[in-house]
Amino acid sequence: MILSKRIEAFIKLGRTIQDLDEEAKEELYWRSQNGNNWFTQESVSSSLEGIVFMLQEGKLKKWLSEYEIKEEVEPKSVGILMAGNIPLVAFHDLMTVLISGNKACVKLSSSDTVLMNWVINQLIQIEPEFESFISVEEMLKGKDAYIATGSDNSARYFNYYFGKYPSIIRQNRTSIAILSGEESQEDLKSLGKDIFKYFGLGCRNVSKIFVKSKDQLGDLLDALEGYASIANHHKYHNNYEYNKSIYLVNNEPHLDNGFLILKESIELVSPISVLYYEIYDSKNDLLNKLESIKKKIQCIVADSTYWGGGVSFGCAQQPEPWDYADEVDTMEFLIGLN
Repeated sequence: MILSKRIEAFIKLGRTIQDLDEEAKEELYWRSQNGNNWFTQESVSSSLEGIVFMLQEGKLKKWLSEYEIKEEVEPKSVGILMAGNIPLVAFHDLMTVLISGNKACVKLSSSDTVLMNWVINQLIQIEPEFESFISVEEMLKGKDAYIATGSDNSARYFNYYFGKYPSIIRQNRTSIAILSGEESQEDLKSLGKDIFKYFGLGCRNVSKIFVKSKDQLGDLLDALEGYASIANHHKYHNNYEYNKSIYLVNNEPHLDNGFLILKESIELVSPISVLYYEIYDSKNDLLNKLESIKKKIQCIVADSTYWGGGVSFGCAQQPEPWDYADEVDTMEFLIGLN
């Protein structure tokens, strides 16, 4: 299949998702949540909106203009071990493998079978030639290359089995926010999207903030009041109640607004319903600290005029096509296979 047809299929997929009628959406929401209670209507809707955002024709062409992708290639079989922590989190890997001209041999996450199967079926309906380029498999043996995403523990397993092949193996990462103290209430309210979207389960979710003073924490909690409905989700609420009880029993200092716990910690990854914070003295000190742990950070949310390269508040979960997980250029890796 020539490159232009591969690209056009994904542009059409974006339009198909955008034009879904309410009945089709409701059915997809229901089936998704029935398969995974974390995949609420709001979460699935946000994920689909993110894909529509990514599949705009101008964005795809801008992304792909940076590469020399052959019109036709001898396709390699690429095994994709998909994660399922948030809806359709593995979509970008699937898209990149197919647009590069290779075959996507997919092992679905048990947490995200409904949505990924739906996307695959939509792609094949749009471009039937993709049927010979996509396979859903239980065992990914004997592939030419692998892309695997999981925890630090599973990454060791992946390295053991797939390390001898060309591979991209991703481990745990999380995201942080840096506050200067000059943020507006609107900035802090937008930060809530980065904290709460997908219940904080994604690697692009902010699990820790760095602040200049504890005085900033009260303003943040006030700004986040609009997200109180997250406590209506039983799994999130159970996590909140559990973590709250642990801190109370152990007499650990924390702040609590009824649905989010703020706790001072040097750790990066906070439990669900908890947001860690750490106080920093200067930008230079913080820069040195983050340099030592940069391999654990997916993205940094901050005012870009204060912190260079910062992702705007509220935009952490809206990556562009060229925003690669772990800053590893998947397309370059795949082109290099041919």
